[in-house]
Amino acid sequence: GSGTFIAEIQQSSDITYRIFDYNRRDASGNSRELHTELAKDAIDYKLYPEYKTDYDKIENVPVELASCPYFETNFLSLTHTVERNNLSKDSFIIYICMSGKVEITDLNGGSIVLQKGETALIPASIAHISIKPSETSELLETYIP
Repeated sequence: GSGTFIAEIQQSSDITYRIFDYNRRDASGNSRELHTELAKDAIDYKLYPEYKTDYDKIENVPVELASCPYFETNFLSLTHTVERNNLSKDSFIIYICMSGKVEITDLNGGSIVLQKGETALIPASIAHISIKPSETSELLETYIP
């Protein structure tokens, strides 16, 4: 629906089960293979009482949305500059800007500006960054725990 922001975060995999491919063609012009039966076997048909992730929106503090052995995702609602020390993480970090505009700067002076819908991958070698919003902004922060 209108105003919906979807971010698909998943573990690395070399398996794709295509149920429908929007009539796309491969490099030779052929319809790409569908995997309907395999996909039906992999789908979780359980009916859950609530599908929306419940969390408390706390400004300027990371709020955990999802955590598993393969990835962790936090929500950041920023009203002022926050410092993120990522020394304890042995992982790249991905920031997805959901609203507003932020500037991410490392200790070497490297920086990138993200606006709604834009994503940045921060290498694991960058241990400390600051995130400065130019207005109230919301980010997703994802990494491998």
